[in-house]
Amino acid sequence: MRQPHQSIRPSTARILAVVFLLAGVLLGVLAVPGIFTGVLESAGLGGVASQIPAYRFGLDIQGGAHLVYEADLLDVSTPEHGNAMDALRDVIERRVNLFGVAEPVVQVEQSGNEYRLIVELAGVPDIGVAIRMIGETPYLEFKEERPADDREVIIEDQKTNGPRAGEDPYFIQTKLTGRYIERAKVDFDPTTFQPQIILELTKEGGEIFADLTKRNVGHQVAIYLDGSPISAPVVQEEITEGSAVISGNFTPQSAKELAGRLNAGALPVPIRLISQETIGASLGEESFARSVQAGLIGFLAVALFMILWYRLPGVLAVLALVLYTLLLLSIFKLIPVTLTIAGIAGFILSIGMAVDANILIFERTKEELRAGRTLEEAIREGFGRAWTSIRDSNVSSLITSMILYWFGTSIVQGFALTLSLGILVSMFSAITVTRTLLIAVMTRRMEKMRVLFLSGITR
Repeated sequence: MRQPHQSIRPSTARILAVVFLLAGVLLGVLAVPGIFTGVLESAGLGGVASQIPAYRFGLDIQGGAHLVYEADLLDVSTPEHGNAMDALRDVIERRVNLFGVAEPVVQVEQSGNEYRLIVELAGVPDIGVAIRMIGETPYLEFKEERPADDREVIIEDQKTNGPRAGEDPYFIQTKLTGRYIERAKVDFDPTTFQPQIILELTKEGGEIFADLTKRNVGHQVAIYLDGSPISAPVVQEEITEGSAVISGNFTPQSAKELAGRLNAGALPVPIRLISQETIGASLGEESFARSVQAGLIGFLAVALFMILWYRLPGVLAVLALVLYTLLLLSIFKLIPVTLTIAGIAGFILSIGMAVDANILIFERTKEELRAGRTLEEAIREGFGRAWTSIRDSNVSSLITSMILYWFGTSIVQGFALTLSLGILVSMFSAITVTRTLLIAVMTRRMEKMRVLFLSGITR
């Protein structure tokens, strides 16, 4: 399979080359606004500069809060531990997203029979704020009446500090918790006109609630919020509609707030904060500065090599590489991508991969020139013959990046994401931009200066 669109004419290529160069200037304004701020302000466009979005950085660069929670899974069967922790992670992610925390990192960590939840919130330096974000998430549970003989045993043990003294003598924990809530909304009791909360349960939650009400007709089913009872209605009949009602001494405002908290995510299992840490941005800023410095040095080294070894094509490849860098940085802003130190490493690595395609093309072009082809034929054949190698190598790299992103942790995912975007943009840069610039400079005079299109010490 040859690289497509080889029939572009030099006149058309020159027009496209001008378009690419203008696009590079515009991308530069978006990607590196600081360089163009003075120009924009002198042109009366200072407001435009202020509207350009900023890069989004991760916890390791801009600092933030690092919290570790321990999950209480005593009331969850062992086979369900994994599912319960997955549900807990999803709820916490939704919760902190509602507070405007971008790209929170929420991970589950298992050590023996203990499960912990690691929460990293970039840009939240106040530990108290971070803890409130997590702690305000309500833990909702439904309990049924304990049998009378069992209740008497516990009450007696409480008097004598017996083995069951710590148990609730009146209600027993059931399987129905906040993890089965699909949506909560505020309604008003048609008789008392008091605010109440309607809970719409998931399909599985509706089945559990139907069984719970069926076996407790004539008995109380208590609803606990964060360990405290808020309602204990007597079940009149089996409820199969898949919804439950929370009634109590609510004001319209308190009912609205509770419904909002439940919609944000009721915790499926209780959690306890065991570690908290504020991560300052100073260390991240130093690492970031070194990464940027390494990237600049790497870019200049690659550019110098390309120009010295590949001559005129090397100069054009460097122009394409500049456009590639500006385009990729703009994409990081517009998506936006949360940049971590690992993600920046992936971006720097992709710069080298972007040059690989140009090297393949230029070497093929040199071989065609040695075979006696004209300059235009050699350039077109060089791109056409190198296309399959470029395609296959980049596709294999993309597959590897996808596997890293799918199975990796957050740090590895950042690396894989920036590398994948870099690979995709580099294919456009090498195949389209570099080819267009090369065809644009093809003239009869250039045919007599074939030495500019060779490489190294070749004459």
